[in-house]
Amino acid sequence: MNDQNSAAQKELVIEAGRTEKQYWKDLWRYRELFYFLAWRDILVRYKQTAIGIAWALIRPFLTMVVFTVIFGQLADFQSKQSAPYPILVFAGMLPWQFFANALSECSNSLVGNSNLISKVYFPRLIVPTSAVIVSFVDFMISGIILLGLMAWYNFIPDWRILTLPAFILIAFAASMGVGLWLAALTVQYRDFRFIVPFIVQFGLYISPVGFSSSVVPDKWRLIYSINPMVGVIDGFRWAILGGESNLYMPGFLLSLGLVILLLYSGIWYFRRMERTFADVI
Repeated sequence: MNDQNSAAQKELVIEAGRTEKQYWKDLWRYRELFYFLAWRDILVRYKQTAIGIAWALIRPFLTMVVFTVIFGQLADFQSKQSAPYPILVFAGMLPWQFFANALSECSNSLVGNSNLISKVYFPRLIVPTSAVIVSFVDFMISGIILLGLMAWYNFIPDWRILTLPAFILIAFAASMGVGLWLAALTVQYRDFRFIVPFIVQFGLYISPVGFSSSVVPDKWRLIYSINPMVGVIDGFRWAILGGESNLYMPGFLLSLGLVILLLYSGIWYFRRMERTFADVI
């Protein structure tokens, strides 16, 4: 009886603004949901495929071969590089593929989890973040190819390889920033489901994936660095190739500033639109 009376005396208090104050703490409280969504997407990605997770190795490897033939042999960019050209190409392919996969996964993440979003409260930021983590797993697996290329060409990186985690963090920030924008916009405007593949395809050609950004004339390099992935890719090559690759510092700082701006504005816009997701989706 005492337990029943005490339960009856409990009051539910709704405090204005409390959800906003507790939002970032809720991200930690709902960390198990984050783990669940990321692990589920990792399992589903290659489910019922004949070779499974090996696709994470085959796709970037074949893309690297095509780019090596087109830019290295036909366009003769290979003669301008002292480092093994396949390593140069794959050092640019790694961050780009991570970025491209993250955009594709993030843009559809909220719509793909519409049933969960419309019924249960949790910080919606968990959904696109878990999508980026799934792309990051593919990124780590694809790194095996880079190690294999280094062994094949007897290429040993210098001390700059220790800076690679910093550039990985920048790539992660770029993926999150643009991914949050696209995730929120796709909920509001479903046209972005068709726009995102075009953005990814177009971005591949204007980013220095199959070639070094040093081929761009000096007077255009700063403008070229408005593409934030230029600084990310150049940073990866500088860390992996060492003295064989130069880092254009003004362009890198411009790209880094744009990445920070995209991340900050992406979080701001996502949080602004988050309260409407359950109604619109």
